Amino acid sequence: MTAESAMVLPVLVMFAMALVGALLVVAAQIQCVDAARTGARAAARQDPGDKVVQVAREAAPRGARVTVEREGDQVHVVVVARPPLLRGLPFDVREEAVAAAEETVGVGP
Repeated sequence: MTAESAMVLPVLVMFAMALVGALLVVAAQIQCVDAARTGARAAARQDPGDKVVQVAREAAPRGARVTVEREGDQVHVVVVARPPLLRGLPFDVREEAVAAAEETVGVGP
């Protein structure tokens, strides 16, 4: 093995690990999007609050925090999670979904 390949090999391994880490962050973000949308649909159907949180947590990454709020005729569901296997990163992935409550859909002024 030459000195050049001995220097390049660790760089290639670090680059591959960075790519895998980025893929895990993107996968967690997509799961948060799905969980927030699922929770917003459930909340818009007037499901009980604990059921909305349960449905959203089932679609979210493990350990995610789910909050459900109602503001006028809209429901807001926020899902915040840490990317799996990358708990040491200094950021969370966050997604919010908003839906109109069903009793207000189609109601004119």
